[in-house]
Amino acid sequence: MQRAPEHLRFAVLAADVALFTIRDKKLYVRLMRVNRPPHFPDTSGLPGGLIREDETAEMAATRILAERGHIDASKVYIEQLATFSEVTRDPRSRVVAVAYLALVPWETLSSIEQSDSDEAFWQLVERAPKLAYDHDHVLRNAHERLRSRISYSTLICKIVPKEFTLSELQAAYESLRGEFLDKRNFRKKMDMLDVLTPLKKKRTGVRARPALLYRFTSPKVLITPQL
Repeated sequence: MQRAPEHLRFAVLAADVALFTIRDKKLYVRLMRVNRPPHFPDTSGLPGGLIREDETAEMAATRILAERGHIDASKVYIEQLATFSEVTRDPRSRVVAVAYLALVPWETLSSIEQSDSDEAFWQLVERAPKLAYDHDHVLRNAHERLRSRISYSTLICKIVPKEFTLSELQAAYESLRGEFLDKRNFRKKMDMLDVLTPLKKKRTGVRARPALLYRFTSPKVLITPQL
């Protein structure tokens, strides 16, 4: 392949991934250790890295999730978030990043993927530390996109278990939106959306009374009226 003239080779491309899950009714994001002195010594960031010559941006994102996030990307829903191109986002060189929003149900993760290590760990979104590069900005954008998208689509189906009670689904919405919802109004709205299928079984083995289980009627992310 013929190389571009020197004056056109001004930047490299990277892929960054904001991967969210819900654990114990709280929203978590997957972070990786970053140690890039003198600018970013002993800090944290979103799983990210440079895109290889033979990769698309999405291919790089799924590889990076596995290599740096230690998460099997085949379990993960991923969609492009935005391109981040601030000139000073990486003080070492000119790097333009294609960022992705990713979701995974906690229950689908292996015990190793659920655990923390020296290289990668889960962090409560509300307690995320200051991140390397512009990853604070990327994380805020991803969180805002997620909160917005669940209000007019069934995107939440990609972060909850396949089967759930209405109370569990409401708790997931509350975790993502950061606010409590009225139980009666929530159930009326879910009935109106007509996106759930009741199952012929109940959640048992918990302190509460056994509750009917549901699943989303379609595994696809569907656009809905505003919730």
